[in-house]
Amino acid sequence: MELSKIQFPDFVSLVSILWTKGYGSVNQAMRTSGIIKVESIPANSGDTRKFSEFDTNKYMNDKGENEQAERAKFVQGYSKVLEAKRIAENFEISYEMRTQNKYTSVLNTVTSNSKKGVESMELDMSHILTFGTVTSYTDRSGKTVDTTVGDGLALFSTAHKLTGSPTTYRNILANNPKLSQGSLEAMENLVVTEAYNNFGEKSATRMDILWTTDNPNTVNTARKLLFSTADVDGSNSGVLNANRGKYRHVILPLVATDKDGVSDSTKQYCWGLSSSEDSQIMLGVWEEPHLMQPQANGNTEDVQTDAWTFRQRAGYGTAALSGRGNFMSKGSGEA
Repeated sequence: MELSKIQFPDFVSLVSILWTKGYGSVNQAMRTSGIIKVESIPANSGDTRKFSEFDTNKYMNDKGENEQAERAKFVQGYSKVLEAKRIAENFEISYEMRTQNKYTSVLNTVTSNSKKGVESMELDMSHILTFGTVTSYTDRSGKTVDTTVGDGLALFSTAHKLTGSPTTYRNILANNPKLSQGSLEAMENLVVTEAYNNFGEKSATRMDILWTTDNPNTVNTARKLLFSTADVDGSNSGVLNANRGKYRHVILPLVATDKDGVSDSTKQYCWGLSSSEDSQIMLGVWEEPHLMQPQANGNTEDVQTDAWTFRQRAGYGTAALSGRGNFMSKGSGEA
């Protein structure tokens, strides 16, 4: 395409196409993992959204002849208010780029910038797990992010509370072992013994997601555990692999990062089990990442340099209601 001959509407259309292609090329591992529940927030409906748990008892009692049936019991679980935040960045297309056939420069400028909105959302969603053992952290903008769930504890804790029972539960594996056949079975046992509804009744939570960081050793271990055709610890090739088909392996490359998205080796062995049905980690989207284009002869043209300014924006919020549906090991070996 001859940029030196292009008219304003055609050039803006070109940038929009390139931006959309770049946006669509991003691996949205966290958002599509099944761990996150996504809700679109309508415009003009406020900058917060409250999410709440709601449980009923699981079992019915006997009804004698001419006796009144018992009423179902209901209990309000924990609530969490999700607050919107807006992220923004501008980029410029110079006069020379758009008039001197510098297509490659335009392409690189647009596609490199188009990924930032969705990648920023991915980082913030990933950090729900990254900082899931603490109650807050300072993000890349210097703001304090509250990572507590509804009971005031960190997402992964040894003593989560229930609203309708004195029972407590833990969803972090003791001694935080690396992923292995033994630690996976220990995590599965934790799910069996520590999954409850808010009445304290045992919940048959179905864990269907095994998530890991992108650490090669952990990824390869997960693949061996899930996809070997025989028992991963067995010596005979005909022995059944009990893990086969049990979980979907999800690799989350941004979990092992610090607040700025820089690799953090202390978190490289994190892994966990999650339920796509029962996970209560929320993403509310006020604005999907989008491009705001300049207008011909508008104030988005720099009168000093003749550059055109393109604006990209997104608005969203994250929160976790409770620790139910998510279990984790830091893989660090610490008690």
